[in-house]
Formats: sequence, C-alpha cells, structure tokens
Amino acid sequence: MTIHWLSLAAAILTSLLGQVLLKKGAIGDGNFLDQVFRPETMVGLVAYGGAAFLYIIALRKIPMSVALPCTAASYVAVLVIGHLMFGEALSAQKIAAIGLICGGVVLLATA
Repeated sequence: MTIHWLSLAAAILTSLLGQVLLKKGAIGDGNFLDQVFRPETMVGLVAYGGAAFLYIIALRKIPMSVALPCTAASYVAVLVIGHLMFGEALSAQKIAAIGLICGGVVLLATA
C-alpha cells in the first residue's frame, strides 16, 4: 500500500472524526457563536482541514474518480456512529440508502 492510499484512508478517518466532533459541538444550549467556539467544534474544524490536506496527497496518484467514491465508506460509519453515540434513528429507509450507496461504489470500482 502506497503513501497515497494511506493518505486517503487517513483523510476518510480524519474527516469522520471531524464530523463527530462537529455534531458534539452542535449539541446543547446557546447561540450559534457559543457552538462555534466550543472546543469540540474547533477541533472538528481543524480535523476537516487536516482531512483536506491528506486528501490532496492522495489525489496526487489516485484518480479522483476512484478516490471520491472511496470516501463514501464514511457514510456507513456515520450512520452507525450517529445511532450509537447520538441516539439517531436507524430506519429501514436509511439502511436501504446506505445499501444503494455501497452498490454504487462497487459499480464505480469495477467499471
């Protein structure tokens, strides 16, 4: 596995971490500025920035038509994390949508 594929995997995980932290920062009372300046939100934004830099490294050698669909793996993880950490509903419709996304990624990967 090359540094570019490792960078893509790290970008996906770092972006996922950023998403979870932004959600944590958005929970609770207070106005928008209070939420923006919560430590979770600030670290989440930094994580997103770091994920973008890692993605740029990945794109140096991995075609965008391959790299971007790989990031769809985070949709599956977000569904599970949202359900387990934040008590978000896990409906049949959401599970079906994730199945369609996964199917689309497989089709792109084999094209």
